[in-house]
Amino acid sequence: MSLVATLLLAQVETRYSQPIWFIPVAGLMLVAGVLTWLIAAVLGFARARAFGPSTRWFAFAAVCMIIYHLQFLLLAVGLLLDNPGMTLSIGAFFNLFAVLAALCSTMGFIRLTHPR
Repeated sequence: MSLVATLLLAQVETRYSQPIWFIPVAGLMLVAGVLTWLIAAVLGFARARAFGPSTRWFAFAAVCMIIYHLQFLLLAVGLLLDNPGMTLSIGAFFNLFAVLAALCSTMGFIRLTHPR
């Protein structure tokens, strides 16, 4: 127990200055991710009739990834507004849509093995 107390007392506060390029790069990657997943979803739903139900599942996965990217935008809004309730409510479920996208992709691959 005394080792833990010693380590806690030995901590030094460090200030971190974020690089000037961080916000533009993070914003650009967020916008690029939303746009490319939007293109994938539109193409997936447009081609689902021709290529079968597996394509529809992949399009659902793309929609889940769009929502996943938009959650990061909401997290940023919560941080900017200094609203811990909103930030923690959104942050608690941030990985939900990535898991749903993985499940939809899995269903798409399962449907690929069963031809129409």
